[in-house]
Order: sequence, then structure tokens, then C-alpha cells
Amino acid sequence: MPASVDTSELPTRTTGAAAKLAAAHAEEHPLKLYGGWFCPFVQRSWIVLHEKRIPHQYIEINPYHKDPDFLALNPRGLVPTLAVPVSGDGSGRKQRPLYESLVICEYLNEAYDDEKEYGPSLLPEDPYERARCRLWIDHIGNKVVPGFYRFIQHTPEKKDYTIEQARENFLGHVKTLVKEMLAGDADNSSSSGSEESGPWFLGDRFSLVDVVLAPWAKRLFLIDHYKPGGLGIPAPGQAGDDEKIWARWRTWFDAVTARQSVRDTWSDDEQYIAAYRRYAEDTTQSEVAQATRKGEKLP
Repeated sequence: MPASVDTSELPTRTTGAAAKLAAAHAEEHPLKLYGGWFCPFVQRSWIVLHEKRIPHQYIEINPYHKDPDFLALNPRGLVPTLAVPVSGDGSGRKQRPLYESLVICEYLNEAYDDEKEYGPSLLPEDPYERARCRLWIDHIGNKVVPGFYRFIQHTPEKKDYTIEQARENFLGHVKTLVKEMLAGDADNSSSSGSEESGPWFLGDRFSLVDVVLAPWAKRLFLIDHYKPGGLGIPAPGQAGDDEKIWARWRTWFDAVTARQSVRDTWSDDEQYIAAYRRYAEDTTQSEVAQATRKGEKLP
């Protein structure tokens, strides 16, 4: 992240439920997650650690002011960074870094695969279903998440797109994902003979698809807070031909925002309002914001 990022109004610590979780994982441990409380990519990794009940140490850092020891571990200086203990090192001091949130999430899911100790896998056992999950994880990363930043970074001064176009673009990508949920629900109903479906992408099974979108689902209230017209999802009974789509979305949204791992990795709402003000004003110089302005892939 560039040194010019102004963090003067950025709270430096977790609060609320996330502060309690961070305190519970503050003691020295060979597996370390370096994160920033405000970062949705960090929250992804933290959710997986929580879901899998993986012992670890959480270390809060400021990625905009890089500590030399952290840069020695990850020269890119980005969060999340996972410090993985070297196998066979009895001291527990030798570590290898992993970064990129999806890489970290998949590593944790694969490395801690004892279901009795760490709970069920976050990806299906069936190769096709596992590949299908990865397709839709890609859709979230390359369509939904960039659409969120394009939406929240819109300002009246922008001439290349309107807020209505940003809203339509973002909601269109969400609808595409929800249609796949509905198709999966129909397949599950046909095979099981049950009419019940959801709430998750895989029906009754929480998966990595749900994890990767959860941090932005929690941040959608920022669109309502900062942007004229808000998020724009139709109220129940007012969606016309899309009624079933938005009803399924609400089922998923209500479930994921109530999920314990999502709630426990969340600081107080007021902190995010402060942290995202510069996104809403499109003045932040974070790498994500700069990539959004240039229409480039997010870092």
C-alpha cells in the first residue's frame, strides 16, 4: 500500500466482538494471521480460522505503515498474511508466508482437514461440485467485489459512469450469483424430494463460496449510508419478475450476517463508517481504490 494513504482518522484496533476474538488469540502461537480489522480480505481468512476452530495467533498491524519485520515476512506488505510454521522445526520460530485471501482460505481448509478436530471441509468432496464452487468464487472475486468498490467510489463528479449504472452493474452481478443458488436449490429438491432449500450457496451446507462474499455482505450498509438512493434492492413484494431472486438473496443475507464466525470477526459499525468515508468520497489511495479507478483487477 502506498505510504501516502492518510490513516489519521482510521481506528487502529478492533472493537466489539472482533476485539474479544483478537484478545482470545493474542498469545504466542506458531501459526499467525497478520491482519487489519477494516480489511474484508482479512475477514475472509479469519472466518475460516474461526469456522475450522484452528489454533492461531492474530496480530493486528497497519498495512499502510509497514513494519520492517512484517515486510521481511511478506515483501508486498499486504494483509492478510499467514505465517505458517515450518514442519519439523521444534522451536516454532521458522515460518513461511502465505498471502492472497483465497490462497490462505484454501490452505487452511486443506491443511486442517481432520473433521473431528476441525469440522467439515468448506468445499464439497465431489470434484464437479468443488469445481463449481470455484467458478462462483471467481465470479464473486472478479464481478461482485469490484462492482461493490465501483459503486461506493462513485461521486457526482465522475463522468464515465452514473450512480444508476454502478447500482445496476453491482446488483446484476449479485442476481447472477443468486440465480445459480436457485438452480442449485432446484437440483437439491429434485434429488432429495424435499421442497426446503437454502440458506447457503450449497443449500444446507456452509461453504467457501459463502465465506468469500460474507465480508462484503456485512459492508453493504455502507452503500445505504453513503450513496444517494442506497443499495436499491427491491422490498419484498416489489421486485416483479425478480421476486424469487431477491427473496433467495434475503434468505442468504440474513443467514450469513447472523453466522457466528461472521459476527465474531466484526468490529463496531461506526468503525467501518469512519474507515470507508474516503472510499465513498473516492479520495483514498489504497491499492484497491486505485485499481477500481483504473478499471484494473483488484490486488
